[in-house]
Amino acid sequence: MATVTYDKASRIYPGAPRPAVNELNLEIGDGEFLVLVGPSGCGKSTSLRMLAGLEDVDRGRILIENKDVTNLPPKSRDIAMVFQNYALYPHMSVYDNMAFALKLRKTSKAEIDRRVKEAAQLLQLDEFLARKPKALSGGQRQRVAMGRAIVREPQVFLMDEPLSNLDAKLRVQTRSQIATLQAKLGITTVYVTHDQVEAMTMGHRVAVMLDGVLQQVDTPRALYDTPKNVFVAGFIGSPAMNIKTVPLSESGAAFGPLAIPVSREQAAAAQNGGGKITVGFRPEATDIVGPDQGGLPIDVDLVEDLGSDANVYGHGELEHGLERFVVRTDRRHMPHMGETVYIKPQTGHVHLFNAASGERL
Repeated sequence: MATVTYDKASRIYPGAPRPAVNELNLEIGDGEFLVLVGPSGCGKSTSLRMLAGLEDVDRGRILIENKDVTNLPPKSRDIAMVFQNYALYPHMSVYDNMAFALKLRKTSKAEIDRRVKEAAQLLQLDEFLARKPKALSGGQRQRVAMGRAIVREPQVFLMDEPLSNLDAKLRVQTRSQIATLQAKLGITTVYVTHDQVEAMTMGHRVAVMLDGVLQQVDTPRALYDTPKNVFVAGFIGSPAMNIKTVPLSESGAAFGPLAIPVSREQAAAAQNGGGKITVGFRPEATDIVGPDQGGLPIDVDLVEDLGSDANVYGHGELEHGLERFVVRTDRRHMPHMGETVYIKPQTGHVHLFNAASGERL
Protein backbone atom coordinates (compact mmCIF):
# COMPACT_ATOMS: atom_id res chain seq x y z
CA MET A 1 0.00 0.00 0.00
CA ALA A 2 1.12 3.58 -0.45
CA THR A 3 0.40 7.26 -0.06
CA VAL A 4 0.35 9.54 -3.11
CA THR A 5 1.37 13.21 -3.04
CA TYR A 6 0.96 15.82 -5.76
CA ASP A 7 3.31 18.66 -4.77
CA LYS A 8 2.46 21.75 -6.86
CA ALA A 9 2.37 19.49 -9.91
CA SER A 10 1.67 21.26 -13.23
CA ARG A 11 1.28 20.10 -16.82
CA ILE A 12 1.65 22.77 -19.51
CA TYR A 13 1.03 21.81 -23.13
CA PRO A 14 3.00 23.88 -25.68
CA GLY A 15 0.87 26.66 -27.16
CA ALA A 16 -1.98 26.21 -24.66
CA PRO A 17 -3.34 29.44 -23.10
CA ARG A 18 -3.24 27.98 -19.58
CA PRO A 19 -1.83 24.89 -17.83
CA ALA A 20 -3.87 21.69 -18.24
CA VAL A 21 -3.11 21.08 -14.54
CA ASN A 22 -2.04 24.09 -12.47
CA GLU A 23 -0.03 23.58 -9.26
CA LEU A 24 -2.02 20.62 -8.00
CA ASN A 25 -1.51 20.03 -4.27
CA LEU A 26 -3.16 16.81 -3.12
CA GLU A 27 -2.43 14.21 -0.44
CA ILE A 28 -3.97 10.75 -0.91
CA GLY A 29 -3.86 8.48 2.11
CA ASP A 30 -2.69 4.88 2.33
CA GLY A 31 -5.58 2.65 1.20
CA GLU A 32 -7.80 5.63 0.30
CA PHE A 33 -10.27 5.66 -2.59
CA LEU A 34 -10.00 9.17 -4.04
CA VAL A 35 -12.17 10.29 -6.95
CA LEU A 36 -11.13 13.10 -9.30
CA VAL A 37 -14.23 14.68 -10.83
CA GLY A 38 -15.06 17.65 -13.02
CA PRO A 39 -16.36 18.63 -16.47
CA SER A 40 -14.57 17.67 -19.70
CA GLY A 41 -11.22 19.43 -20.05
CA CYS A 42 -10.85 20.20 -16.34
CA GLY A 43 -7.52 18.32 -16.03
CA LYS A 44 -8.65 15.24 -14.13
CA SER A 45 -7.40 12.65 -16.66
CA THR A 46 -4.18 14.61 -17.19
CA SER A 47 -3.61 14.52 -13.39
CA LEU A 48 -4.06 10.74 -13.43
CA ARG A 49 -1.76 10.29 -16.42
CA MET A 50 0.91 12.42 -14.70
CA LEU A 51 0.77 10.01 -11.77
CA ALA A 52 0.99 7.05 -14.17
CA GLY A 53 4.02 8.56 -15.96
CA LEU A 54 2.12 8.90 -19.24
CA GLU A 55 2.29 12.73 -19.11
CA ASP A 56 5.27 14.89 -18.16
CA VAL A 57 5.27 16.99 -14.99
CA ASP A 58 6.49 20.42 -16.11
CA ARG A 59 6.65 21.95 -12.63
CA GLY A 60 6.40 20.47 -9.14
CA ARG A 61 6.66 16.77 -8.35
CA ILE A 62 4.74 13.58 -7.59
CA LEU A 63 5.58 11.18 -4.77
CA ILE A 64 4.42 7.62 -4.13
CA GLU A 65 5.07 6.44 -0.56
CA ASN A 66 7.31 9.53 -0.09
CA LYS A 67 9.50 8.50 -3.05
CA ASP A 68 9.83 11.07 -5.84
CA VAL A 69 8.61 9.34 -9.01
CA THR A 70 8.32 12.51 -11.15
CA ASN A 71 10.96 11.38 -13.66
CA LEU A 72 10.56 7.62 -13.35
CA PRO A 73 9.17 5.63 -16.31
CA PRO A 74 5.68 4.09 -15.81
CA LYS A 75 7.03 0.55 -15.30
CA SER A 76 9.13 1.71 -12.32
CA ARG A 77 6.22 3.31 -10.41
CA ASP A 78 4.49 0.12 -9.20
CA ILE A 79 1.07 1.27 -10.39
CA ALA A 80 -1.65 -0.51 -12.40
CA MET A 81 -4.07 1.34 -14.66
CA VAL A 82 -7.58 0.45 -15.80
CA PHE A 83 -8.53 2.29 -18.98
CA GLN A 84 -11.88 3.47 -20.34
CA ASN A 85 -11.67 1.17 -23.40
CA TYR A 86 -10.50 -1.94 -21.46
CA ALA A 87 -7.32 -2.25 -23.67
CA LEU A 88 -7.47 -6.07 -23.74
CA TYR A 89 -5.50 -8.17 -26.22
CA PRO A 90 -8.19 -9.60 -28.56
CA HIS A 91 -6.16 -12.68 -29.58
CA MET A 92 -5.52 -13.77 -25.99
CA SER A 93 -7.81 -15.62 -23.59
CA VAL A 94 -9.02 -13.98 -20.39
CA TYR A 95 -6.43 -16.02 -18.47
CA ASP A 96 -3.57 -14.86 -20.74
CA ASN A 97 -4.72 -11.23 -20.65
CA MET A 98 -4.64 -11.28 -16.86
CA ALA A 99 -1.31 -13.16 -16.75
CA PHE A 100 0.50 -11.11 -19.41
CA ALA A 101 2.20 -8.53 -17.16
CA LEU A 102 3.34 -11.25 -14.76
CA LYS A 103 4.86 -13.26 -17.62
CA LEU A 104 6.83 -10.18 -18.69
CA ARG A 105 8.18 -9.97 -15.14
CA LYS A 106 9.25 -13.61 -15.42
CA THR A 107 7.03 -14.59 -12.49
CA SER A 108 6.90 -18.36 -11.90
CA LYS A 109 4.06 -20.31 -13.55
CA ALA A 110 2.74 -21.48 -10.19
CA GLU A 111 2.61 -17.91 -8.83
CA ILE A 112 0.93 -16.64 -12.04
CA ASP A 113 -1.67 -19.39 -11.81
CA ARG A 114 -2.38 -18.62 -8.14
CA ARG A 115 -2.76 -14.87 -8.66
CA VAL A 116 -4.91 -15.16 -11.81
CA LYS A 117 -7.27 -17.71 -10.23
CA GLU A 118 -7.56 -15.68 -7.02
CA ALA A 119 -8.41 -12.54 -8.99
CA ALA A 120 -10.86 -14.46 -11.22
CA GLN A 121 -12.65 -15.78 -8.14
CA LEU A 122 -12.78 -12.30 -6.62
CA LEU A 123 -14.29 -10.89 -9.82
CA GLN A 124 -16.54 -13.90 -10.58
CA LEU A 125 -14.66 -14.63 -13.80
CA ASP A 126 -13.78 -18.28 -13.10
CA GLU A 127 -15.94 -19.70 -15.89
CA PHE A 128 -14.66 -17.19 -18.48
CA LEU A 129 -10.89 -17.77 -18.20
CA ALA A 130 -10.68 -19.69 -21.51
CA ARG A 131 -12.77 -17.19 -23.49
CA LYS A 132 -11.49 -14.43 -25.78
CA PRO A 133 -12.59 -10.82 -25.05
CA LYS A 134 -14.98 -10.77 -28.05
CA ALA A 135 -17.06 -13.49 -26.34
CA LEU A 136 -17.61 -11.31 -23.26
CA SER A 137 -20.09 -8.55 -22.43
CA GLY A 138 -18.89 -5.00 -21.71
CA GLY A 139 -19.18 -5.52 -17.96
CA GLN A 140 -17.22 -8.78 -18.11
CA ARG A 141 -14.46 -7.14 -20.18
CA GLN A 142 -14.24 -4.38 -17.61
CA ARG A 143 -13.82 -6.99 -14.86
CA VAL A 144 -11.03 -8.66 -16.88
CA ALA A 145 -9.27 -5.28 -17.15
CA MET A 146 -9.58 -4.93 -13.38
CA GLY A 147 -8.34 -8.50 -12.89
CA ARG A 148 -5.25 -7.70 -14.96
CA ALA A 149 -4.55 -4.77 -12.61
CA ILE A 150 -5.22 -6.80 -9.44
CA VAL A 151 -2.84 -9.68 -10.25
CA ARG A 152 0.07 -7.25 -10.39
CA GLU A 153 -0.50 -6.40 -6.69
CA PRO A 154 0.53 -2.77 -7.26
CA GLN A 155 0.95 -0.01 -4.69
CA VAL A 156 -1.66 2.16 -6.44
CA PHE A 157 -4.64 1.51 -8.74
CA LEU A 158 -5.42 4.18 -11.35
CA MET A 159 -8.83 4.09 -13.05
CA ASP A 160 -9.67 6.42 -15.95
CA GLU A 161 -13.47 6.54 -16.48
CA PRO A 162 -13.69 2.73 -16.43
CA LEU A 163 -17.50 2.62 -16.51
CA SER A 164 -18.25 5.12 -19.27
CA ASN A 165 -18.73 2.42 -21.94
CA LEU A 166 -21.33 0.51 -19.91
CA ASP A 167 -25.10 0.94 -19.99
CA ALA A 168 -26.82 2.70 -17.08
CA LYS A 169 -27.92 -0.41 -15.15
CA LEU A 170 -24.54 -2.11 -15.51
CA ARG A 171 -22.75 1.06 -14.43
CA VAL A 172 -24.62 1.09 -11.11
CA GLN A 173 -23.89 -2.61 -10.56
CA THR A 174 -20.19 -2.37 -11.50
CA ARG A 175 -19.82 0.81 -9.42
CA SER A 176 -20.73 -1.09 -6.25
CA GLN A 177 -18.46 -4.00 -7.24
CA ILE A 178 -15.44 -1.70 -7.66
CA ALA A 179 -16.08 0.04 -4.32
CA THR A 180 -16.50 -3.31 -2.52
CA LEU A 181 -13.39 -4.72 -4.18
CA GLN A 182 -11.26 -1.70 -3.27
CA ALA A 183 -12.40 -1.94 0.37
CA LYS A 184 -11.51 -5.64 0.40
CA LEU A 185 -8.06 -5.18 -1.19
CA GLY A 186 -7.25 -1.92 0.63
CA ILE A 187 -5.12 -0.65 -2.27
CA THR A 188 -4.78 3.12 -2.69
CA THR A 189 -7.00 4.02 -5.65
CA VAL A 190 -7.27 7.18 -7.77
CA TYR A 191 -10.43 7.11 -9.89
CA VAL A 192 -11.35 9.63 -12.60
CA THR A 193 -14.94 10.31 -13.69
CA HIS A 194 -17.04 13.17 -15.07
CA ASP A 195 -20.13 11.67 -13.39
CA GLN A 196 -20.69 13.38 -10.03
CA VAL A 197 -23.17 10.68 -8.91
CA GLU A 198 -20.44 8.08 -9.45
CA ALA A 199 -17.98 10.24 -7.52
CA MET A 200 -20.33 10.79 -4.58
CA THR A 201 -21.24 7.11 -4.20
CA MET A 202 -17.76 5.60 -4.56
CA GLY A 203 -15.08 7.85 -3.09
CA HIS A 204 -13.84 8.16 0.49
CA ARG A 205 -12.98 11.69 -0.63
CA VAL A 206 -13.76 13.56 -3.83
CA ALA A 207 -11.52 16.15 -5.50
CA VAL A 208 -13.41 18.60 -7.73
CA MET A 209 -11.42 20.24 -10.55
CA LEU A 210 -12.12 23.09 -12.97
CA ASP A 211 -9.79 24.49 -15.64
CA GLY A 212 -6.81 22.59 -14.23
CA VAL A 213 -7.29 23.97 -10.72
CA LEU A 214 -8.37 21.95 -7.68
CA GLN A 215 -11.53 23.61 -6.33
CA GLN A 216 -12.22 21.50 -3.25
CA VAL A 217 -11.33 18.09 -1.86
CA ASP A 218 -13.44 16.59 0.91
CA THR A 219 -15.80 13.77 1.82
CA PRO A 220 -18.90 13.46 -0.38
CA ARG A 221 -21.10 14.62 2.52
CA ALA A 222 -18.97 17.72 3.21
CA LEU A 223 -18.92 18.66 -0.50
CA TYR A 224 -22.68 18.39 -0.58
CA ASP A 225 -23.36 20.23 2.68
CA THR A 226 -20.66 22.94 2.54
CA PRO A 227 -19.49 23.57 -1.04
CA LYS A 228 -16.55 25.95 -1.05
CA ASN A 229 -17.70 27.99 -4.04
CA VAL A 230 -20.47 28.43 -6.62
CA PHE A 231 -18.91 25.97 -9.08
CA VAL A 232 -18.74 23.11 -6.56
CA ALA A 233 -22.25 23.94 -5.34
CA GLY A 234 -23.65 23.72 -8.86
CA PHE A 235 -21.62 20.69 -9.92
CA ILE A 236 -22.33 18.44 -6.94
CA GLY A 237 -25.92 17.24 -6.58
CA SER A 238 -28.56 16.02 -9.04
CA PRO A 239 -30.67 17.88 -10.06
CA ALA A 240 -28.29 20.80 -9.65
CA MET A 241 -28.66 23.40 -6.91
CA ASN A 242 -30.80 26.46 -7.68
CA ILE A 243 -28.22 29.29 -7.73
CA LYS A 244 -29.31 32.91 -8.30
CA THR A 245 -27.60 36.28 -7.83
CA VAL A 246 -29.98 38.80 -6.21
CA PRO A 247 -29.80 42.28 -4.58
CA LEU A 248 -28.58 42.51 -1.00
CA SER A 249 -30.73 44.76 1.21
CA GLU A 250 -30.84 45.56 4.92
CA SER A 251 -33.45 42.84 5.43
CA GLY A 252 -31.35 40.19 3.64
CA ALA A 253 -31.15 38.72 0.13
CA ALA A 254 -34.12 40.09 -1.86
CA PHE A 255 -35.46 36.93 -3.48
CA GLY A 256 -38.69 38.13 -5.11
CA PRO A 257 -41.26 38.37 -2.28
CA LEU A 258 -38.86 36.51 0.04
CA ALA A 259 -36.17 38.13 2.16
CA ILE A 260 -33.58 35.44 2.86
CA PRO A 261 -31.76 36.15 6.15
CA VAL A 262 -28.08 37.14 5.89
CA SER A 263 -25.91 37.47 9.00
CA ARG A 264 -23.95 40.63 9.69
CA GLU A 265 -20.66 38.80 8.99
CA GLN A 266 -21.97 37.40 5.68
CA ALA A 267 -23.26 40.83 4.63
CA ALA A 268 -19.85 42.36 5.39
CA ALA A 269 -18.09 39.62 3.41
CA ALA A 270 -20.46 40.22 0.46
CA GLN A 271 -19.75 43.95 0.23
CA ASN A 272 -17.46 43.70 -2.82
CA GLY A 273 -20.23 41.97 -4.78
CA GLY A 274 -21.65 45.20 -6.17
CA GLY A 275 -24.65 45.26 -3.85
CA LYS A 276 -25.55 41.69 -4.78
CA ILE A 277 -25.26 38.25 -3.19
CA THR A 278 -25.47 34.77 -4.70
CA VAL A 279 -28.03 32.47 -3.08
CA GLY A 280 -28.18 28.69 -3.53
CA PHE A 281 -30.66 26.07 -2.33
CA ARG A 282 -31.03 22.47 -3.36
CA PRO A 283 -34.21 21.11 -5.02
CA GLU A 284 -34.74 18.69 -2.12
CA ALA A 285 -34.35 21.51 0.43
CA THR A 286 -37.20 23.50 -1.13
CA ASP A 287 -40.85 23.35 -0.07
CA ILE A 288 -43.95 23.97 -2.13
CA VAL A 289 -46.13 26.14 0.13
CA GLY A 290 -49.59 27.70 0.07
CA PRO A 291 -50.15 30.96 -1.86
CA ASP A 292 -50.62 32.85 1.42
CA GLN A 293 -47.28 31.73 2.92
CA GLY A 294 -45.07 34.23 1.14
CA GLY A 295 -43.36 31.86 -1.30
CA LEU A 296 -41.92 32.75 -4.70
CA PRO A 297 -44.49 32.00 -7.44
CA ILE A 298 -43.23 29.79 -10.27
CA ASP A 299 -45.04 28.52 -13.36
CA VAL A 300 -44.56 24.78 -13.83
CA ASP A 301 -42.93 23.83 -17.17
CA LEU A 302 -42.27 20.13 -16.58
CA VAL A 303 -42.91 17.46 -13.96
CA GLU A 304 -40.65 14.38 -13.80
CA ASP A 305 -42.44 11.57 -11.97
CA LEU A 306 -39.62 9.45 -10.51
CA GLY A 307 -41.88 6.97 -8.72
CA SER A 308 -40.98 7.70 -5.10
CA ASP A 309 -40.87 11.47 -5.66
CA ALA A 310 -40.94 14.05 -8.47
CA ASN A 311 -38.82 16.87 -9.88
CA VAL A 312 -40.79 20.00 -10.69
CA TYR A 313 -39.19 22.42 -13.19
CA GLY A 314 -40.53 25.92 -13.62
CA HIS A 315 -39.74 29.61 -14.02
CA GLY A 316 -40.33 32.56 -11.73
CA GLU A 317 -39.82 36.32 -11.79
CA LEU A 318 -36.82 37.80 -10.01
CA GLU A 319 -35.52 41.38 -10.11
CA HIS A 320 -33.69 40.98 -13.43
CA GLY A 321 -36.20 38.76 -15.26
CA LEU A 322 -37.38 35.16 -15.49
CA GLU A 323 -35.29 32.49 -13.77
CA ARG A 324 -35.48 28.69 -13.93
CA PHE A 325 -36.01 26.62 -10.77
CA VAL A 326 -36.26 22.94 -9.89
CA VAL A 327 -37.93 21.54 -6.78
CA ARG A 328 -38.10 17.95 -5.57
CA THR A 329 -41.44 17.06 -4.02
CA ASP A 330 -43.48 14.14 -2.75
CA ARG A 331 -45.25 12.60 -5.74
CA ARG A 332 -48.55 12.63 -3.82
CA HIS A 333 -48.46 16.43 -4.01
CA MET A 334 -47.26 16.76 -7.59
CA PRO A 335 -48.47 19.89 -9.41
CA HIS A 336 -49.44 19.82 -13.10
CA MET A 337 -47.77 21.50 -16.06
CA GLY A 338 -48.96 25.08 -16.44
CA GLU A 339 -49.94 25.36 -12.78
CA THR A 340 -48.52 28.13 -10.58
CA VAL A 341 -46.95 26.95 -7.33
CA TYR A 342 -45.16 28.83 -4.52
CA ILE A 343 -41.72 27.73 -3.38
CA LYS A 344 -39.65 28.53 -0.33
CA PRO A 345 -36.15 27.29 0.59
CA GLN A 346 -36.03 25.46 3.92
CA THR A 347 -34.60 27.39 6.87
CA GLY A 348 -30.99 26.42 7.55
CA HIS A 349 -30.48 24.94 4.07
CA VAL A 350 -29.60 28.11 2.14
CA HIS A 351 -26.05 28.57 0.82
CA LEU A 352 -24.67 32.10 0.38
CA PHE A 353 -21.77 33.09 -1.87
CA ASN A 354 -19.91 36.28 -2.74
CA ALA A 355 -21.41 37.56 -6.03
CA ALA A 356 -18.00 38.67 -7.36
CA SER A 357 -15.65 35.84 -6.33
CA GLY A 358 -18.16 32.98 -6.05
CA GLU A 359 -16.60 31.98 -2.70
CA ARG A 360 -18.76 30.69 0.14
CA LEU A 361 -19.72 33.26 2.78
